[in-house]
Amino acid sequence: MNWLEHILGEDWTITPAGGSSGEAYFAKNERKRLFLKRNSSPFLAVLSAQGIVPKLVWTKRLENGDVITAQKWLDGRELTPEEMQHPRVADMLSKIHHSSELLDMLVKIGKKPVVPEDILRNIKGLLKRNFEGYSNIVIHKALTYLENVLPIITNQKQVVCHCDMNHNNWLLSSEGELYLIDWDNAMIADPAMDLGMILKWYIQEEEWEDWLARYGAKKEKQLLKRMYWYLIADAMKSLIWNLDNGKQKEAAKRFENLKRLLQKVPI
Repeated sequence: MNWLEHILGEDWTITPAGGSSGEAYFAKNERKRLFLKRNSSPFLAVLSAQGIVPKLVWTKRLENGDVITAQKWLDGRELTPEEMQHPRVADMLSKIHHSSELLDMLVKIGKKPVVPEDILRNIKGLLKRNFEGYSNIVIHKALTYLENVLPIITNQKQVVCHCDMNHNNWLLSSEGELYLIDWDNAMIADPAMDLGMILKWYIQEEEWEDWLARYGAKKEKQLLKRMYWYLIADAMKSLIWNLDNGKQKEAAKRFENLKRLLQKVPI
């Protein structure tokens, strides 16, 4: 952390913020508290300007070309699973999906739109490697659904998707401000990718129509098919990853999740 001490000075206390990258830190002195990260995406500035992430305080480039960003470090907590039903979550996600500024920035930094055909092609390739001990009937049913619904999935309007709607990524500050953090996996994709995750994980099915109305969409069969397409594709990729990494118990859970999804797909 010598590079951080060089930037901030000796009167700061710096501690690792955790995470797999090891590139994020908390820093505080008598006057300020900051969240620091090395080589954050330029996307962060637009997210900050729109109030989607905590305020960006400054950005500095090191001699080796690395970029350090400092954000306001807030007192707050993650949302609970139950709090994901709050209308403010739907409002925030709608704001993100309808933001032309966010979309323009992702395009400028080189993000390519997600192509559903590529997702399906990748799944088929992965399945050839490792799938002993699992029912071919279930896998065949999942692949058949992905293939049959593919024409509906293609050529949809694409937006900025966060791609990880876990409640741990929603931050409520002590002052009542709501933020969506951890944008490392953001993509340009069908909004159904985010909607499927949040509705399936956190919202009772009988509440979907009201939640979607708050978001600004109708509970239509085509949207539901798109949502389940991405949920099933994600379930299959997760299943295959666990198999490839020898995580048999987790793979079994993912397999059961896939079966439950297939029982729910719109006819």
